[in-house]
Amino acid sequence: MIRLLLLLMILGVWGCQEPQQDRRPVSISGEIVNPTDSYVILYKGEEPIDSARLDAQNRFVLRIDSLENGLYNFFHRPEFQYIYLEQGDSMQIRLNTIAFDESLVFSGSGEAVNNFLIDFFLESEGEENLIREALVPMEPEAFSAKLDSLKVRKVRQLEELSSEFPITEGAYHTARASILYKNYYYREKYPFWHRQMIADADGVHELPNNFYDYRSDVSYDDLSLTFLKPYHDFMVFHIGNLAYMSCKDACSIDKDVVGNQLHFNRHQLKLIDSLVTADELRDNLFRTVAFDYLLKYDSEENLEVFMTDFLSRSENNRHLSEIEALSEAIRNLSPNHQLPDLMVESADGSIQSLKELAGAGPVVFYFWSGPQQHHLANITRRVRSLNEEYQDYRFVGICLRTEKPRWKSMLTSYSLDPQNQYWAEDFESFAHTLVVYHPYKSIVTKDGKIVDGFANLNTSF
Repeated sequence: MIRLLLLLMILGVWGCQEPQQDRRPVSISGEIVNPTDSYVILYKGEEPIDSARLDAQNRFVLRIDSLENGLYNFFHRPEFQYIYLEQGDSMQIRLNTIAFDESLVFSGSGEAVNNFLIDFFLESEGEENLIREALVPMEPEAFSAKLDSLKVRKVRQLEELSSEFPITEGAYHTARASILYKNYYYREKYPFWHRQMIADADGVHELPNNFYDYRSDVSYDDLSLTFLKPYHDFMVFHIGNLAYMSCKDACSIDKDVVGNQLHFNRHQLKLIDSLVTADELRDNLFRTVAFDYLLKYDSEENLEVFMTDFLSRSENNRHLSEIEALSEAIRNLSPNHQLPDLMVESADGSIQSLKELAGAGPVVFYFWSGPQQHHLANITRRVRSLNEEYQDYRFVGICLRTEKPRWKSMLTSYSLDPQNQYWAEDFESFAHTLVVYHPYKSIVTKDGKIVDGFANLNTSF
């Protein structure tokens, strides 16, 4: 009996300790050239896991005692990128914020799959325009054949990589899913792109019966892919496509299904509710539909109908406070409201409120960010053009997500009028309160009151 008890105790201790042996610490270190913030943060989904401050040489070290194998986000404000981590990894990162994604290089354990993912990401960025220009004009059968050959080439590259370097099953699954769901995304997009370029604008081009066969391979509950961009992008458009197809013939509304925002987005809510079982993916997709609907600024009556439907299907949504705050911010940007009490700083260091800047006459507020220099060049050209055409208007630029010294230097390098340029320290307050979710978002005021809280510099003038 004593021997039996000793054996059970040994087995019990061994059983408790064994998982600890598998939970090996992870180290992530590196260097950031031209940093845009003082910290780097590691996220798992939307939850911060750890953070580290850059030292005097712009180097950092993150050490995590244990973590779950899978996809993470490496964040250096305002940019982020994937990093696939497994227990025991020792990863080194080097990047230059002037070309954040292009310069990002991984080395150490796990470098093979991470460099594959970043290379795939960069290739995909330029690939969409090529596919639209070269493949979308083709008939469906030819389009499918070309797209399949592209997929086969990429899968073969991944298989060759996995034969040369040790890649775990989880890492391989993530990398392969990036390829497949990007392929599926293009297939979902094809009928609408093709219609715009070739077919009758009143209808979707007729497709072969097997065009959507890949949908039988779609997973609605793969937890490991919840925050993988190709997977999420596919799901968003897939749900929208299903809503459109199911509604355009069956519902008694005008032929412009998508134009009826309330009806179309309620269809999407219903589909997510019926198809998606993974909690985080459900919440994220519900959030995407809610934001898409709310940011198009429907009537207040319709907004209440949508929110009632939304809450009936996702009352415990982890993004609920954010969605409710957005709906309230939208109400506050309605015509004849005053601008919120947000403070900005001028080039000479004086602090003013947006209310004060609105003042008398028509004023247009627009927004830009230092790291997005291509956008800044475009928006600067547009504002100069508008200044010539609307000489009675004052165009006021608000700089967000940029450290103050860099902002001041950019005023000179881009020849921006310091009298009409201001800097905002608190990006979160501005983005949420003023609903700054579009790169050309602008707010038109007259005599201190809002005329159009959702104007667009490119299309509203």
